Amino acid sequence: MSDSKCPVPKEQQPTNEFIELSKSIIFSWPKTKKSLIFVLIKFWLGAFVIFLVISSGSIYFEKSIFKYILISFFSSLSIPLLISIRLYLGWNHIFKRLTSEKVEYEESGWYDGQVWIKPLVLKEKESLIASIEVKPILRNLIQILSIILVLALSGILLFQYSNF
Repeated sequence: MSDSKCPVPKEQQPTNEFIELSKSIIFSWPKTKKSLIFVLIKFWLGAFVIFLVISSGSIYFEKSIFKYILISFFSSLSIPLLISIRLYLGWNHIFKRLTSEKVEYEESGWYDGQVWIKPLVLKEKESLIASIEVKPILRNLIQILSIILVLALSGILLFQYSNF
């Protein structure tokens, strides 16, 4: 955005928000699907160990070690699920800002919000960034969220309807 024509502060311009989000340590994980999966598996295993320790105090699981491990295994999915949801919300916000025809911004605080209509050239540029850079990230996050949810629901169903 040209500084002379654009009233939006530099840190609130969608392109600059995209660049800042891309540089962020946490939000750069989904840039490649393999790195995101690797990070989420690390969190899942770490959470599994923590959930094993937490579940070990339950009298309910003294009779069945299998139930004890299963409940820890499936409940530890909550951590990667929460991380994935947070990543999705952040990237979806940027996607909406890049594809929007208008830029909502604040000059000095929450009480003086303004709206600026993007010129056609900027709108096309940011739309291209959204479709090439952000859309694949969102697609990967939706796939990973779907996998985590299917695993979690299958664990709930297995635990609910089994007689072991």
